[in-house]
Order: sequence, then structure tokens, then C-alpha cells
Amino acid sequence: MRHNKKFNHLGRKKGHRDAMLANMTISLIQHKRIFTTLPKAKALRVYAEPLINRAKDDSTANRRLVFSYLQNKEAIKELFNEISQKIANRPGGYLRILKTGFRKGDGAATCFIELVDYNENMLAAGKEKKQSRTRRSRRKSAAEKAEGAATAPATEEVKAEEVKAEDAPAAEAKAE
Repeated sequence: MRHNKKFNHLGRKKGHRDAMLANMTISLIQHKRIFTTLPKAKALRVYAEPLINRAKDDSTANRRLVFSYLQNKEAIKELFNEISQKIANRPGGYLRILKTGFRKGDGAATCFIELVDYNENMLAAGKEKKQSRTRRSRRKSAAEKAEGAATAPATEEVKAEEVKAEDAPAAEAKAE
């Protein structure tokens, strides 16, 4: 029975699945972006993000633990030396999955998975986007309040005069 076994087995036995995910993680660390199918990318994110998180603390124990999963010295060096410095301030979410459509042969959903801090185009677009972003609320800013306060008494006086002018004929009619 499959009680409480909710992860995607990807149609492989445990040993094959672990080897495939380790190889994909090594490729991801070395190339910063790989193209694969969507289910594999989602399984890879679950496998690789804890290993990348370990790289934040560069200790012998963490290096040995990550090496026990990946078995590749070059990938470990790159992960602990270069990647760990770029992700030092990030609290999680080190990988991004972007869908690219469907494969022609079998119709499988394809995507690429990449390290978030290594896509220079998205980083530049993100910085530009943050600068032009405004808060969408109904409250007025301090500058608008100051401008509104300067113009508000004038408009209130005009409204009060209009109301008095409208009420004057009604008040005269009542007096008669």
C-alpha cells in the first residue's frame, strides 16, 4: 500500500530516481540552468533546495553531507564557494521553474529550471519593476494630503454657499 507516499516516483525505482536527481542537481549547479520535463523539475526542486540551503553554512559536516548525495567534488566546490555567496541573503526559493511548452514527440510538458540569482535578464527586469511599482490603496500620500488641505477649504466654502443658495428659496417658502 502507498500510505503517506505522496511524492512523484517518476516511474523509476528508488536507486534509479536518486541517481537521476543527483545527476540533474550536479548539472544544475554546473550550468545554472537545465531543460527537462515539468514533473522532473518539480521533483528536482524538492531534492536540490535543501542541499543548496546547506551550502549557506560552509562547514566540513555540511560539505560531507552534500557530497554523500552528489558524489562530485567539482559541483561541491562550486556550490559552497560561488553559489553560496550569491544566495546568502535569500531565505529560500533558490530555484525557478519556467514552462516552455510541450515536446513534439510525446507531448510531455517541458520547462527549464534555473538558479534564481543567476539569470541576469530577470534580475535586471526585477530591479526596474520594483522601482516603478506603486502602492495601490485609497489612502492619499502626505503630499496629496497637503495639497488637498490647501484646496479643501476653498471647495468647502463654495459648497456651503451653493447649499445656502439652494436652501434660501425653500426657507422663504416656509416663512410665508
